[in-house]
Amino acid sequence: MDPKLGRMAASLLAVLLLLLERGMFSSPSPPPALLEKVFQYIDLHQDEFVQLPDGQSLPIPPVILAELGSDPTKGTVCFYGHLDVQPADRGDGWLTDPYVLTEVDGKLYGRGATDNKGPVLAWINAVSAFRALEQDLPVNIKFIIEGMEEAGSVALEELVEKEKDRFFSGVDYIVISDNLWISQRKPAITYGTRGNSYFMVEVKCRDQDFHSGTFGGILHEPMADLVALLGSLVDSSGHILVPGIYDEVVPLTEEEINTYKAIHLDLEEYRNSSRVEKFLFDTKEEILMHLWRYPSLSIHGIEGAFDEPGTKTVIPGRVIGKFSIRLVPHMNVSAVEKQVTRHLEDVFSKRNSSNKMVVSMTLGLHPWIANIDDTQYLAAKRAIRTVFGTEPDMIRDGSTIPIAKMFQEIVHKSVVLIPLGAVDDGEHSQNEKINRWNYIEGTKLFAAFFLEMAQLH
Repeated sequence: MDPKLGRMAASLLAVLLLLLERGMFSSPSPPPALLEKVFQYIDLHQDEFVQLPDGQSLPIPPVILAELGSDPTKGTVCFYGHLDVQPADRGDGWLTDPYVLTEVDGKLYGRGATDNKGPVLAWINAVSAFRALEQDLPVNIKFIIEGMEEAGSVALEELVEKEKDRFFSGVDYIVISDNLWISQRKPAITYGTRGNSYFMVEVKCRDQDFHSGTFGGILHEPMADLVALLGSLVDSSGHILVPGIYDEVVPLTEEEINTYKAIHLDLEEYRNSSRVEKFLFDTKEEILMHLWRYPSLSIHGIEGAFDEPGTKTVIPGRVIGKFSIRLVPHMNVSAVEKQVTRHLEDVFSKRNSSNKMVVSMTLGLHPWIANIDDTQYLAAKRAIRTVFGTEPDMIRDGSTIPIAKMFQEIVHKSVVLIPLGAVDDGEHSQNEKINRWNYIEGTKLFAAFFLEMAQLH
C-alpha cells in the first residue's frame, strides 16, 4: 500500500476509534430543530471534514467491525464501505498527485475520493456531528469497513457468515454507498446491480509460436479460430448470439418502463461526457434498459497475441480470448456457463480445426435486486427530499457489487445503496474526484437518514 494511502486509511480508522473511545452522549429525546442544528454544524465544519487526514499512522486490518450504541428500543443500521483503492500514478495522466487530496474549483481530486473514502468519511462525519452537538444517535450504528474490496473482498464472505449470528445479529438494515448517481446534480437510490460471468476460451496448436512464412497456409491457425469464436458471441447491435441466453431474463412491465421514464438523463450530456459519438440506442429508456435490465457481452482481450508497436510475422501457437457477460434477474450463473460452453463448442466443431479448445468460467457473480417498497428505501427517499428538495432517481447499476447480494443472502436484511458521487466522478480512472457539494450534502443526507430510520422504531 502507498504510504500516503496508508495514512489516509489510518485517519478513517482513527476517527472510528475516537468515537468508540469517547462514546455517544445521551438525551431523553432529540430537541426541536435538531436536524437544522446538525446541518449547520456540518456546514461550519466542512473544511475540517475535507482536511481530515492528520498524519497518524495506524495498522489497518483487512476488515474493521465497529459499533456505536446498543439501545434495544432503537433500530440498528449497518454501513459497509472500503478503504482500499485502485492503483494510480501521476504519470498515468493525473493532473495532481493521486494520493494527495487536492481541491480545484469545488472538486476534490484524489484516488479513492469517490470510491470509496469520500462516502465512508461522510457517514463517519454524520455520526460525529451528533456527538459534537451532545445528541444521542437516533439509531444504533454498526460499521463494516474492509481493505480488500478492489482485490475481490478476499475472505469477506467467510467473515460475514461467521458473524451473522453475532455482530450482524441485531442489524435491521444495511447501507452501502459505493456507486454513483446517473446525473451530475440529481441524487439517486440504487436498488439493483448486474452480475458477471467472466470467461476464458483457449485455442492451442502448440506451446511455441510459428513463423508465418514457414507455416502460413498449412496450419489451422489458433488466432483465426479464436477470432471466429469471439465473433460468434455478439452481433453489431449488441445482441448476444448465445442460444437461450435471454430465456430467464425477467419480462418487461409497464410499471418498469414508467420508472425509466421518470429518471433524469440528458442523453446529449451523457454522450458528450462519455466522449462517445453514437450509442447503440436512441432513447433514454432503451439505453437504461440495456445498461440495467438486459445482459451484455463484452470482449476484453486476447492473451498470447502480438500486441506491441511495429511488425512481427508470427503465428501464435496458443491464444486465450477473454470476455464477460453481465447478468440480470433471473439469469443463473451455472446455466449461463453451460450455454456459453455449448455454443462455443458448436461453433468450433464446425470449423473442423485440428487445434484444441478449452472454455472456462473464472468468475460467476449473481445479479442483485431489492424491493423499493421496503421501509429503508422509503426512509432514504424522505431523507433525500429533505436535503436536496427533490425526488431521487430510482436506478440500477450496470456493474457488479457482489457485497449487496452477499449481505442479502447471508444476513437476510434489507440492503440499500445510497450513492453520493456524481456520474462524472471517474471512479477507477485518472483524476478521480468527488465534488465538495456532493461530499458535504451527502454528509447531511446520512444525518437525515438516521432520523428517518429512527421514526421506523
